[in-house]
Amino acid sequence: MGVAWIDGSIVADDQACIPIVDHGLVVGDGAFETLVVVEGRAFAIRRHLERLERTAVGMGLPVPNLDALREGIETVVATNGYQRAKVRVTYTAGDGELGSGRNGGPPRAIVAEAPIELEPASCAVELAPWPRNERGVLAGLKTTSYAENVIALAWARSRGASEVLFGNLAGNLCEGSGSNVFVVRDGEVLTPPLAAGPLAGVTRALLLERFGVRERDIPIADLGDERITEVFVTSTLRFVQGVERLGDRRFPDAPGPVTRELQREFAALVASELDP
Repeated sequence: MGVAWIDGSIVADDQACIPIVDHGLVVGDGAFETLVVVEGRAFAIRRHLERLERTAVGMGLPVPNLDALREGIETVVATNGYQRAKVRVTYTAGDGELGSGRNGGPPRAIVAEAPIELEPASCAVELAPWPRNERGVLAGLKTTSYAENVIALAWARSRGASEVLFGNLAGNLCEGSGSNVFVVRDGEVLTPPLAAGPLAGVTRALLLERFGVRERDIPIADLGDERITEVFVTSTLRFVQGVERLGDRRFPDAPGPVTRELQREFAALVASELDP
């Protein structure tokens, strides 16, 4: 049994509790981040906390105390001692009404951790029949309002996939339920721009900054184009993961050569830089 951190206090996992009126519980009024722990160290804490702050500001929540959250993350990771794990940072509006209204009380911050296994090198994905609204009020924010993702992922898993991809209202590729998506077209690595509605993923940002990936709108109708020779998804826990099947289309050599090279390069980055 591990420990968690709640508003500055360390508690045993089985003793952790929050009030039933917490607005994150009642209506999903909160922000969150998931970090990966590799060889006992949390990766890219700064980037995750900066994105948590952007989400909180976008939701109209008080600016979180990032120094306190960093201390909470480091304390939980050190105390639990897991070598490979995921850390969940949840930041809610605090106690509120049993409805949509906020009461202006102090926010609540929670850090929890659980051990994980390595993700496989490739996966199957499905294309959701429901579009993302790239113009919606929550577009680009990592909020705890995740029911849309839960339903779509369950639908994809019932079809033998481990991830689901969304298009947007413009008919372009957007993102996965918990990942960013990339294609290799004519040898060039492309990913949807933030204007298409995806979350600004930490792994996505590092690929754009370090490895020559470019942002381009990718029409859903083009996913069957033979010029697209590879598809992969990225996330904090998946790192760079090839796609072996997208709906009815198969990529028999997944992960393909471009994806494999990015997998190697990203793994080297994680091993060499704790907080890039």
